[in-house]
Amino acid sequence: MSESRVSEARMPFRAEVSRLLEIVVHSLYSEKEIFLRELISNASDACDKLRYEALTQPELTGEDPDYRIRITIDKKARTLTVADNGIGMTRDELVENLGTIARSGTTAFIEQLAAQKDKKGDINLIGQFGVGFYAAFMVAQTVEVASRKAGSDEAFCWRSDGKGEFEVEADDKSTRGTEVTVYLKQGEDEFLESERLRHIITTYSDHIAIPIIIDGEEKPANRAGALWMRPKNDITPEQYKEFYHHVAHAFDEATLTIHWRAEGKLEYTGLLFVPSTKPFDLFDPKRRHGVKLYVKRVFITDAAEGLIPPWLRFLRGIVDSEDLPLNVSREMLQDNPMLAHIRRAVTKRVLGDLTKFAGDEATFATFWDNFGAVLKEGLYEDSEYRDDLMKLLRVRSTAGDAMTALESYVARMKEGQEAIYYICGDNAEKLARNPHLEGFKAKGVEVLLLTDTVDDFWPAAVGEFMGKPLKSVTRAGAELGKIKAAEGAKPDADATKPEQTGEIDALIALMKLTLGGDVKDVRASDRLTESAVCLVADEGDIDIHLERFLKQHNQIKTPSKRILEVNPTHPLITRMAARAKTEGAADALKDVAYLLLDQARLMDGEQLIDPSEFGRRLGGVLRMAV
Repeated sequence: MSESRVSEARMPFRAEVSRLLEIVVHSLYSEKEIFLRELISNASDACDKLRYEALTQPELTGEDPDYRIRITIDKKARTLTVADNGIGMTRDELVENLGTIARSGTTAFIEQLAAQKDKKGDINLIGQFGVGFYAAFMVAQTVEVASRKAGSDEAFCWRSDGKGEFEVEADDKSTRGTEVTVYLKQGEDEFLESERLRHIITTYSDHIAIPIIIDGEEKPANRAGALWMRPKNDITPEQYKEFYHHVAHAFDEATLTIHWRAEGKLEYTGLLFVPSTKPFDLFDPKRRHGVKLYVKRVFITDAAEGLIPPWLRFLRGIVDSEDLPLNVSREMLQDNPMLAHIRRAVTKRVLGDLTKFAGDEATFATFWDNFGAVLKEGLYEDSEYRDDLMKLLRVRSTAGDAMTALESYVARMKEGQEAIYYICGDNAEKLARNPHLEGFKAKGVEVLLLTDTVDDFWPAAVGEFMGKPLKSVTRAGAELGKIKAAEGAKPDADATKPEQTGEIDALIALMKLTLGGDVKDVRASDRLTESAVCLVADEGDIDIHLERFLKQHNQIKTPSKRILEVNPTHPLITRMAARAKTEGAADALKDVAYLLLDQARLMDGEQLIDPSEFGRRLGGVLRMAV
């Protein structure tokens, strides 16, 4: 600052500024480096205001029409200066804008523009010189602001240590615009290093639409352009690609680009990308998304928890709000109603574009293979979007290798079929060979093969689709008898049951007595056509695969007892049934009954409860058979 100052005036801050400054400095921002973002943002706003005014008063820019922001470091004086050649401020504006926290001339400026309906311009570019300025006191012992209004011959300097008072005096600044000089506190020397400043600018202000130049360097520290604010037809595919690589720190090409501007109650712009490969942190337990939040082209955070639902965390890109305050903190964002509104609107927009994208089945199948497991989390935890997500859902089934939509499944349902059947497991190929499916195959009934962890949870949460309940084939009561067999299908198990129903009943009674508390029940099966036995969950009991998952994660300690179903047409079962009424049958069939129970457990992927006893029984049965 020049030493030739006159007319010094000392005055107090208004609106209990000392207390408010304490809140700003100690609570409003979580990182000190944010102060530079705020000063750059204010400088950009000042240039935007002058750019607008110069549309009708070109003389205001004079011989200096190129807007810029310059940052100067003075290590000896330990100062950092952010200067712009924007609209500048008068003495009264310095007092009004910097003497009162959380107030600026922007509101009045916009009202003035609205009154001038015959003039054209984008008032959305106009920011505010408000609370964010005071973030400088996080690192400063004193802040000086020298400013000269465009078109004026007078300049003034505002100065304060942020402790309750400020001074305003005349200054000899010879050019228009504003210079903010921060006298750094001890311990803040990192902000005197150009490398550090360049990193901050790249992180927070890269897309400020005005070049930011660090003194002594020729090349701007930022890219000086907000791509997302340009009309879509002015942006080339290559530019979208480069921006995706920049914002996502990725090397692949985006599968889908979603770019739109919302106008109305809230105004914001979204530029989002769906990657073509899985991000490395897709299944990180923290479930963080990759969408950055901007306010008026200024980066706010890449960790706005309320901006994107966790089940859309594969998205990369930006959302730029015109309505959120620039000084909003991460803590404030969590309960911000404007952010909640933006979240709902963004979610609906993304789901709408994904629905259109789903029309290209081949490309969508690749997308679903990458991100379907994440989207299905929304089925379980977000009922508001469940209907939209169910339309996007793609699953493998016994109908073939291709993924299928549930709507297509319903269209293929057999006569008499009342439910959508599914089975959960770890591998689709193994599931397709599971004994539980034998009766469904015999009837030509399609079964969904669900292999993602979340598949254990969402069917119960969803309940039904298009009026058809979702039902696991591992539960009892599949009601296969009501379903008409497809032409050419194998005969029903019912049609080939032995006539000796009494013998089967006797065998079942014997097995119930033998197995006792190890099973919930023993009954004849109408689902088995090839295997001798299988275990099923009773109606109302937890699904077998889900219970195993919960047991592995120590969520349950005592497993549920299952129903053992036996196949009345299997040769081993018919021989056991013939023996069931003979003398000594209980002792003779005991080991075989337990071996069948262990076989059913193994086929479901369970571990043997007592491997030693299993080995003893198996050895004994083999000795008798040889």
